[in-house]
Amino acid sequence: MALLKTGLFVGTHHHNLDDKGRLTIPSQWRPEVNSADNSFLALPNPSGYVTVYPPKMIAQLEERISQISLGDVEGQKAIEDLMSMAHSFACDKQGRINLNDKLIKHAKVEKGAVLLGKLSTFSIYSEEIYNAIEAQAPVEPAAQAAVFKRFGL
Repeated sequence: MALLKTGLFVGTHHHNLDDKGRLTIPSQWRPEVNSADNSFLALPNPSGYVTVYPPKMIAQLEERISQISLGDVEGQKAIEDLMSMAHSFACDKQGRINLNDKLIKHAKVEKGAVLLGKLSTFSIYSEEIYNAIEAQAPVEPAAQAAVFKRFGL
């Protein structure tokens, strides 16, 4: 498996879609230049943005999805709905990706996009939605500490 230059997705990056609808991924998030494993999976997040999974996370996602029983009609339908909007892609030599129209519409990305690192994945927000989220009142430190404690951080 290809290693990302940093091995993780951190930080916030603002980019614009180009005239062909492509979005540039930050250089430190891209696989090594001549990597044979340069596939990512983008999925719609119910909160109105796109979550992007790198190769190592795709394998974990595939394992979890394969455990949904064929007899679990509700689970199978949820996977069908999710995967009907999914998009598999690779970065080109300039580090650009081209999301499908369903995902761009889901995230309401018109021109500006914000890529937000979440350590093992990253998210793509429309600039407008991201700015609205940022304008909300910050999470209280005690509440944030309680969440971190819940996850052993």
